[in-house]
Amino acid sequence: MIQSGRIRGVLAPVVTPFKADLAPDSQRFIAHCKWLLSHNCGLAVFGTNSEANSLSMEERAMLLDELVAAGIDPSRMMPGTGCCSIMETVKLTKQAVGNGCAGVLMLPPFYYKDVNEEGLYRYFSEVVQRVGDARLKIYLYHIPPVAVVGITTGLVERLLAAYPNAIAGMKDSSGDWNNTRMFLDAFVRAGQANRDRHETISKSQTPSSKSQGSFKIQHSKGEAAFGARRGGDVDNDGSFDVFVGSESFLLANMRSGVVGTISATANVNPAAIHKLYRDWDTANDADQQQSKLNVVREVFSSRKFPSMIAALKQAIAIYTDDPAWAKVRPPLVELTGEQARTLAAELKAISFEMELKRKN
Repeated sequence: MIQSGRIRGVLAPVVTPFKADLAPDSQRFIAHCKWLLSHNCGLAVFGTNSEANSLSMEERAMLLDELVAAGIDPSRMMPGTGCCSIMETVKLTKQAVGNGCAGVLMLPPFYYKDVNEEGLYRYFSEVVQRVGDARLKIYLYHIPPVAVVGITTGLVERLLAAYPNAIAGMKDSSGDWNNTRMFLDAFVRAGQANRDRHETISKSQTPSSKSQGSFKIQHSKGEAAFGARRGGDVDNDGSFDVFVGSESFLLANMRSGVVGTISATANVNPAAIHKLYRDWDTANDADQQQSKLNVVREVFSSRKFPSMIAALKQAIAIYTDDPAWAKVRPPLVELTGEQARTLAAELKAISFEMELKRKN
């Protein structure tokens, strides 16, 4: 899950269980997170499928604190902290960083539409500077079908130039392979080429030339805290990691340089998704594994259900024999009895099972 200090692999935007009075159910939430971790699945809590924007800032903060108190490793978490309010985003992000989370998944401010790149740059810049912590790793969240306001290559370029240590990557939930490829070409492949070139130059230097050319630029205390770049400063990691927003694109994208997926159906199918992530370049049946994942995803994303979130929660209710799991917060609605039976029948037809106990 963690490579070179970065969180990678399969993560679930963990669905949030609710009690009958619509309060978050922390005990079911913790139990589900532990089950996901037991199947090598990281935790992108407070994502879209977590109904994060139906949760208050205080509820998100409470749930994160309870996860940490329950002994769940924060280095396997990437909480969603993006809000329309800079101040709320900063508060949630500081909490995540302070708890040792591997990174934060950050939506752009999405209420005002047609904002320009300058406005979005100022927003993210304010967040980085106000958090003021060298441990901060932001993964920009691009989901135009929902947020409408998107992340552009121009915005990423500006943010990387200013805050190379804080801007760690992105999740692309555009559903458009051409868009993912554009970001991979612009920042992943180009970044690797730059690192390779820097390594070649470094190896070609004599010891004396290295000592003469090697110096540390002194930043002010504030700049050092959030890793602002100045001429000649080199980022120790330098990578920009791209996660794809659906396992349907996992194999093709792993072959092209993405580092994993943050996917809704990882909530119910984590082991199979992780298997493909782990073995994509060695398994003889990688294409068949991908096809099976696609079949499962198609069931949950069917338009015959009111939402994928409701279908995922209904499946958990079915396989845990715990009807309380079906609860969603308005404006979302649960599956009807007939829809729940249809879901159960379709999952049975494809021989789907949730592995509720980890196999040794």
